[in-house]
Formats: sequence, structure tokens, C-alpha cells
Amino acid sequence: MNIGCTIRAIRKRKGITIPQLCEGTGLSRGFISNVETNKTSPSIASLELIANFLNVPITYFFLTDKERMTVVRKNERKIKSFGIFNIEYLTTVGPLRVMLVASQPGDVTGETHFHEGHECHVVLKGRYRAEHGSDSVVLEEGDAFSWNASIPHNVINIGDTEGLLLIASYKE
Repeated sequence: MNIGCTIRAIRKRKGITIPQLCEGTGLSRGFISNVETNKTSPSIASLELIANFLNVPITYFFLTDKERMTVVRKNERKIKSFGIFNIEYLTTVGPLRVMLVASQPGDVTGETHFHEGHECHVVLKGRYRAEHGSDSVVLEEGDAFSWNASIPHNVINIGDTEGLLLIASYKE
């Protein structure tokens, strides 16, 4: 755990100087300096003062690297083809997956299928028909829909141009 470096990074990102942090928290310059260089461990009370001044939750200081923001660059994304659909995995965090799915007119996600979890879709481009159990709805660019994925479902590109869906899938 690198609390001092985290405090320094937040302070610098916000353009706050050590003297400003000292004035805002009532803590000494030497103490703040020692905290930021990990030469001393601050008390919970001191961390609370610092967190409040920096306007971050105190728990942020205790996050591991794995719990912090992750970035997947465009050229690092995993792409899988499922028949006629290309699925580009934007990010995966625990049980949450976010994907871009491109399709051509007439493409169907395959046979009606089901699986555990929930899905949320946003139509970024094109025109689709979503079928979920006995429900069927036509969706245009900008429309969003979600469903319990354990009910048989599929999505069909019913437009005359390439379509693009943003899908978030959550499975416990």
C-alpha cells in the first residue's frame, strides 16, 4: 500500500501545493512531506483531514492497484468473431463486460439463446429488432434496452447499413 504516493499524486493532479495542503488541514509541512514520502504512517484522523481537503473518500487511499482504474487501449482490445458478428471487448471488470458489436444488415446473434446474468444495450448505429421471450421491439440509433439474459433472446440488424451496439453484460 502506497498511501503517501497516492496523496501526492492527487495533490499534484489538483494543482495543490504542500503549503496549501498544510493550511487546509492544519498539519505541519514536515508531517505532510514525511507522509508523501512514506517515511511516516498517518493516523486515520490525519488521513480524514487530508481526504476531506482533497475532496476524495478516505477509502481511496487504501485501494490496491487492481482496484484502481484500468485502461484498455484501442489496439489492445480483444476481438472475437461469432459467426457473422465481431465482438470487440472494451473492458472486463470482475463480472462486468463491456463490448462493441458490429453487424451487417440481416445479421442475427445466432439462434435464440440464453445465459446467466443481465445485459444492457445501446444502439450506436443502425436499426435493430430485439427479441426477448415473447417481446419484440424495433430500436433506432440512440435507443437503449436491457434484459434478464436467462430469458431466450436475440438481436437482429434490420437496417440497410452496418449496425453497432454497445453492450454491458453482468454475470455474478
